[in-house]
Amino acid sequence: MIEIRFHGRGGQGAVIASRILASAFFKEGKYVQAFSCFGSERRGAPVEAFVRIDDDEIRLRYMIYQPDHIVILDSALIDLVDVRVGLKKNGWIVINSDKDPRDFKLFSDYRVATVDANSIAIKHHLGTKTAPIVNTAILGAFSKATGMVNIGRVMDSIKESVPAKRKENASTTLEAYKKVKIFEG
Repeated sequence: MIEIRFHGRGGQGAVIASRILASAFFKEGKYVQAFSCFGSERRGAPVEAFVRIDDDEIRLRYMIYQPDHIVILDSALIDLVDVRVGLKKNGWIVINSDKDPRDFKLFSDYRVATVDANSIAIKHHLGTKTAPIVNTAILGAFSKATGMVNIGRVMDSIKESVPAKRKENASTTLEAYKKVKIFEG
């Protein structure tokens, strides 16, 4: 079983991203589970979302405490929350950041990928300049960095799942897929 934990803020689309990713894996014939956990339901509050993927039926019904990989939609959360908690060795950390993956010394024991999802989302008019919606961009980066899920399946799931701006979201995903920076330690 593969377990993925998303860290984001309310309004960035972490919950939708987890559902889209689960849908993409489902299209590849996997069993999936996607769910979220958050305190106060308000824009900007920290949010965690989770995805489980397996070749067999998933019967677990609790939060993910030892993820194989993590996805960070707001790099400012790194200073507020220990996002590494429970992360398994050789796990991927995919971060929305304009920095190079090597700049994250805190994560030197992991494989790290970064993509400037904020700029890409703003360019494609997803959200606002002060509050871009980065979920589809981060999924493109995740697909390329990890190689776990086909970008075509991610794009199909986005086109079926997002309520508006389907073309813009698909373009954002593909651009992030092409622009992600990867460091495998």
